[in-house]
Amino acid sequence: MAAIRSKDTKPELVVRKGLWSRGFRYRLNDKRLPGHPDLVLRKYRTCIFVNGCFWHGHGVALPQTDEGRRMTDDVENSACCKIPKTNREFWVAKIRRNMQRDKEEQRKLAEMGWHSIVVWECSLKPKEREKTLDSIAFTLNHIWLKDRGAYPELEETYLQAAEE
Repeated sequence: MAAIRSKDTKPELVVRKGLWSRGFRYRLNDKRLPGHPDLVLRKYRTCIFVNGCFWHGHGVALPQTDEGRRMTDDVENSACCKIPKTNREFWVAKIRRNMQRDKEEQRKLAEMGWHSIVVWECSLKPKEREKTLDSIAFTLNHIWLKDRGAYPELEETYLQAAEE
């Protein structure tokens, strides 16, 4: 596990290049914010986390365990994340801790008034890459407009459409 990097990973570089080419400017791994987000867009008050599917348990249903009880094979793998069968208890505990830490960091960021976007590694495969990057750009622009109160009538229309 010593070879696993937390900065400048291939999925992170894909997101960085995609956002830069779309005109978004950002800072990398801001240590002042909880979780040290991969990308920080101060203008949008948004943090982007580029998560590896395995390390953060994307789509995995982890079993609930009682203290002192050994875990069974109740783990449901997803298409992009498969828990190893060897040393399974260790991996489930590790991934569960990562998932809990992610939630806690995002909660702290929300309390500080920051938005969080999580980009999964599987959504950056070549077939889905442009769609994902366009979605991030759309979300960032929506956040900017909403925070600035630029189009209140647009917000009302959006809320009415969401209710229907």
